[in-house]
Amino acid sequence: MESRPTKYIFITGGVVSSIGKGLTTACIGALLEARGLKATAVKLDPYINVDPGTMSPFQHGEVFVTDDGGETDLDLGHYERFMGTRMSKLNNFTSGKVYETVIANERRGDYLGGTVQVIPHITDEIKRRIKLAAEGFDICLVEVGGTVGDIESLPFLEAIRQMRADVGAQNTVYVHVTLVPHIATAHEFKTKPTQHSIKEITGYGIVPSIIICRSEKPLDEKLKNKISLFCNVSQNCVINAPDVKTIYELPMVLHTEGLDQRIAELLNIWTGAPKLDAWSRIATSLTDKNRETVTIAMVGKYVDLTESYKSLSEALIHSGVANNCKIKIVYVDSEAIESNDAEQTIRAANNGAMVDAILIPGGFGVRGSEGKIAAARYAREKKVPFFGICLGLQIATIEYARNIGGITDATSREFTPESSCAVIDIMESQKSVEQKGGSMRLGAYPCALKDGSKAREIYGKALISERHRHRFEVNNEFRAKLEAAGLIFSGTSPDDTLAEMIELRDHPWFIGVQFHPEFQSNPRTPHPLFKSFVAAALASRLSDEGLTKKVEKHTSTQKAKGTAPLSSDKAATEATTGN
Repeated sequence: MESRPTKYIFITGGVVSSIGKGLTTACIGALLEARGLKATAVKLDPYINVDPGTMSPFQHGEVFVTDDGGETDLDLGHYERFMGTRMSKLNNFTSGKVYETVIANERRGDYLGGTVQVIPHITDEIKRRIKLAAEGFDICLVEVGGTVGDIESLPFLEAIRQMRADVGAQNTVYVHVTLVPHIATAHEFKTKPTQHSIKEITGYGIVPSIIICRSEKPLDEKLKNKISLFCNVSQNCVINAPDVKTIYELPMVLHTEGLDQRIAELLNIWTGAPKLDAWSRIATSLTDKNRETVTIAMVGKYVDLTESYKSLSEALIHSGVANNCKIKIVYVDSEAIESNDAEQTIRAANNGAMVDAILIPGGFGVRGSEGKIAAARYAREKKVPFFGICLGLQIATIEYARNIGGITDATSREFTPESSCAVIDIMESQKSVEQKGGSMRLGAYPCALKDGSKAREIYGKALISERHRHRFEVNNEFRAKLEAAGLIFSGTSPDDTLAEMIELRDHPWFIGVQFHPEFQSNPRTPHPLFKSFVAAALASRLSDEGLTKKVEKHTSTQKAKGTAPLSSDKAATEATTGN
């Protein structure tokens, strides 16, 4: 039996950047998967960098890592969180990667001496890559980065215009995401920016079938009909995506607007009825105002741009759903701790109150490192739940070596290249690396968990696989001394040559990992480490004054109902489990 052809949905954006194309793409994928279709997504990035791996987080935000070692745009994180498909290197490419391939082809003589041009050579390479990523899927969503009108986006727009002729009009849908701004002084929405955006993209030969209108508040039917008239789309294909309290409400909002039904009709594809119970449950949980709030300090140096920690913050939110609690993330500049006290700095960032847990994320460079070390020491000494990720594990190891292991000058080779006490050293395989792009230890690697460790208890199995992005590791020359001082290496590479996880026995929850577990978390299946960490933070909150307030509130409620009050232990248990 011949397989049916892949159908394509092309998502473009207009009016302003950061309008939400990535989330829109992810939600369309989630809705179509809920209808029983097998979907994937591709992000086309117009910049000349080969990939975002060498770009500053201040410029680009988080670098998302795939199982096969791709350093990709953060939108692939959205795709994986909303969709069931694992992304790969095929799902994200840039102008730089396209031009690099075409130039390499030309140097080999593949074009037989012909003049190499944007059309057809660059556009053909773009189309080849899209079709390669789409193989084996019912639907391929293609998001074009940037804003319509950007000069660097033109080859991508031309390529997706050509795709309709290549695969057939019945197999393509163009979706355009625009902004409908609300002018407060005029007390009205303005559709003119959307009209101009549609005019611009139509000028490139792309006629959108669906317009998704971003707005602060819901648009009324009169406005949607006006957009339909002036932009030449059917009235039921003007979809409103107003601001929502949580991004996990968006699939339900777009479904209510009829987006998935319109797409199914336009593509002439049969689907089952959408199964959206999971998304409804997640959205309901996240908007529940009666949940306990857990406050977590994220101590890093990219706190001015929280998109640098996008997957981390989302993984914490997922685990809040699992623990029936709200998550409040307090971003703490580690450099500020260096000129102050760790507790005072964290309290100042949290309006004078102490947090329930501390997390040190990944990062690079010496700047702010001593502040992170001070934060790790505070968490260890004061028994505050602590989670160190990638650089966070290295920071915790240095702190422990200095203050418990007797290695007072302990440091990282990254911070102090000439040190003789580099308890964190560059990996042997990285010492000869000269080209920085794409050369770190990247992608999924196995990790063996130690019997009887907290890590083994959390995962519930002996061998796991997690995604990595690093050049430095715990120096094996110091491992025996650190273990003798009480540091537990609870996870290692299967051959025991690389330290992957550390933990402390006499601490409520103190774990460091060399990998990035946040890349494998999604709201339907929160990552077990984050789920356990948030549970520990909640227990920590309730064990102090929070527990007293909880018991008093519960006792008062039960007395009003004429039933017996709970004991403190049971109140804590119920608050933690959500029962």
